[in-house]
Amino acid sequence: MIDAAQMDVLNRIASALERLAPATAATSDLNAADGFIWNAEHMGLDPVAAINRVDINLLQGVQLQRDILYDNTLRFATGLPANNALLWGARGMGKSSLVKAVHAQVNDETNGNLALVEIHREDLETLPKLLSLVRQSSRYCVVYCDDLSFDYEDTSYKSLKAVLEGGIEGRPKNVLFYATSNRRHLMSRDMIENERSTAIHASEAVEEKVSLSDRFGVWLGFHACDQDTYFAMIEGYCSALGINLTKDELRVRAKEWTVTRGSRSGRVAWQFVQNLAGELGVPIDQ
Repeated sequence: MIDAAQMDVLNRIASALERLAPATAATSDLNAADGFIWNAEHMGLDPVAAINRVDINLLQGVQLQRDILYDNTLRFATGLPANNALLWGARGMGKSSLVKAVHAQVNDETNGNLALVEIHREDLETLPKLLSLVRQSSRYCVVYCDDLSFDYEDTSYKSLKAVLEGGIEGRPKNVLFYATSNRRHLMSRDMIENERSTAIHASEAVEEKVSLSDRFGVWLGFHACDQDTYFAMIEGYCSALGINLTKDELRVRAKEWTVTRGSRSGRVAWQFVQNLAGELGVPIDQ
């Protein structure tokens, strides 16, 4: 018979072995889910049970960008030619939300034909490995990098350039690359100016880095919203969530909220609606 002291020792040994055991290997099956996160450590895909997103109809003030990205994505998911897309501009205006919302809409219309794979900025050097894995699948895939930008002496943009269009293999036919960034040319102004001031041929040095943006056939700009668009965002959210306030009261409170934040954007609108829903006891199904 095992006494209590021996059982305690065995339990501690079992716990130690569990901590030392390698993590469960990521999958390489693109049909395991609709969304994945690229696991650079295990060189595999971590399935996402439920993608964090909003309904495409709730996105206000970006109707033109929405239509262009939707059309491009739908063509791709149905086997037609399409372009890589760069969504750039003001923070909080729905760039990443639009990517996820369009993916959901297109996936619904194509019977789950499209997977969304997020790769983190710091893992871009492993992008060729990811594309080699995806190339083996018959499922169409949008590889997505949020908040993409490059700092001084960062050379990972070179591998991204080669993978997007310039490499000997080229981009797999079943892959599109979507990126969001606050910068149109994916690098800071200081970085560009430094290239001009230190290079022997300044224009050539700048051209090498700026040309990364040229790998994206679709450029979608997102700009700070005006007050009417801000109100439209809030009213759309409130209508969908069943928050019943008069338009005048809602707008007065929305104005007060912007004063505390010092800006208007889709993100600020959603934060206001979350605060309002909590105050009124209205649950939000995330």
